[in-house]
Amino acid sequence: MSGIPHDHYEPKTGGERWLNNRLPVLGLLYDTLMIPTPKNLNWMWIWGIVLTFTLALQIVTGIVLVMHYTPHVDMAFASVEHIMRNVNGGYMLRYMHANGASLFFVAVYAHIFRGLYYGSYKAPREVTWIIGILMYLLMMGTAFMGYVLPWGQMSFHGTAVITGLFGAIPFVGEAIQTWLLGASAVGQPALNRFFSLHYLMPFIIAGLTIVHIWAFHSTGNNNPTGVEVRRTSKEEAKRDTLPFWPYFVMKDLFALAVILVIFFAVVGFMPNYLGHPDNYIQANALATPAHIVPEWYFLPFYAILRAFDSEVWLVQLVNWLSFGIIDAKFFGVLAMFGAIIVMALVPWLDTSRVRSGRYRPMFKWWFWLLAADFVILTWVGAMPTEGIYPYIALVAAAYWFAYFLVILPILGVIEKPEAMPATIEEDHLAHYDAPTRMAE
Repeated sequence: MSGIPHDHYEPKTGGERWLNNRLPVLGLLYDTLMIPTPKNLNWMWIWGIVLTFTLALQIVTGIVLVMHYTPHVDMAFASVEHIMRNVNGGYMLRYMHANGASLFFVAVYAHIFRGLYYGSYKAPREVTWIIGILMYLLMMGTAFMGYVLPWGQMSFHGTAVITGLFGAIPFVGEAIQTWLLGASAVGQPALNRFFSLHYLMPFIIAGLTIVHIWAFHSTGNNNPTGVEVRRTSKEEAKRDTLPFWPYFVMKDLFALAVILVIFFAVVGFMPNYLGHPDNYIQANALATPAHIVPEWYFLPFYAILRAFDSEVWLVQLVNWLSFGIIDAKFFGVLAMFGAIIVMALVPWLDTSRVRSGRYRPMFKWWFWLLAADFVILTWVGAMPTEGIYPYIALVAAAYWFAYFLVILPILGVIEKPEAMPATIEEDHLAHYDAPTRMAE
C-alpha cells in the first residue's frame, strides 16, 4: 500500500489467518483504514468523502429511478412525471438525484481548486492527478447524458447544440455526430445511447475512484505544507502522521453531516432552484427556447466555447493559417476542451520547486484571481451573447489559459518563496501545540 513505514495487519485468530492466507481482504481493509495520514490536514481535505458519498447516492437513486423510467421519446417525459406524482417517494428520489449532481460538481470543483492551491498535482502524484481529471471528464459526460433523459425542451435542444459541436470537426465531424446520435438528428437512437451510457458510466467512475484512492495510498497524501512525510523510520513517520481511523474518518463524517444538512435543505425547500423552467415542458423539435443554457456546472466551459467567435483576431489568424479548416466554431470546441487539458497538464506547467501555495506570495494573488475568474465564467456562461457579455467572456477565457500556460511557468522562475517548516510535525506543533502552551 503506502510507502510510509507503518504497522501492518497481523491476524490474531485461526479464522483470520485462514482467510488472510487465501484472500487478504482483512489486511487490505486494515491498511486502508489505518494508513498513515499527515496530521496537519485542514478542512479542505473533506471533499473526498463527500464525493464518495455522492457517487454512491447517485448510483443508488439512479438504479431505483430506472425501475420506473421509460427510455422512449413518446413516453420519457410522462414517465418522469409518473415518478414525481405516482411512485411512492419518487419525487424525493428524483430531487435527490438531480440535486446530487450539483453537489457532486460543487465538491469536485472544491477538490480540484484545493489541489491547485496546495500543489497536489506535483511529483510523485502526477498519475493521481491525471486519474482525477479523467474522472471529472466522465462526470461531465454522465451529467450531460443524464440531463437528456427527462426529454424536456432544454434537454432536447441542449443536446442538439452540444452534439452539433462535434459536427464542427473538419472532414469527419458530420460522421462523428451521426455516430453519436445514431441518426442525423436528436431522436430515439440518441435517447437509447445516452440512457445506456448514463447508466454505465457511474460504475466506471466508481472503478476509477478505487484506482484514484490506490494511487494516493501508494504515494502518500499531500498536506497544506507540501512537505513529505518522513520515511526513514517508523518512529519519524508516526511523528508526522496519524492513522486515518479514527481521527480523519470522524472529522470527515462530521463535515459530511454538515454538508448533508445543507443538501437536504435544498432538496426539501428549493429542489428546482438550479433547474431550468423550460425543462418542465415536453420536448418539441419545432419550438426552440429563446436562450439555450446548460446546467450550471457546464457554464464555465460553455462560456469559453462561446467566447471565441469569428470577430476575435486570434480566431481569424488561426482560420487564415489553417486555410479555413479551423473556423470559429471548431476553434471554440478546441478552446473548451483545451481549458480542461491545461488543467491536466499543470504538473508539468508549474515550474516552482515549492509545492504548497501557502508559501508562494505571488502565486496566491494569481490563484485567487483564477478562482474569481472561474466564478465570472460561470456567471457569463448563463448570459446572452450580446452587449458586454461576450467581451467579459473573452477576457475571462484569456486569463484561464494565461494562468496555466504563461503565469505558472514564469512564477516558478521569478518568485521567491517564503520559509517552509522542515517537517509536518513542526507545522502541526506551530498551529496546535503553541496556542495550547500560550494558554497555559
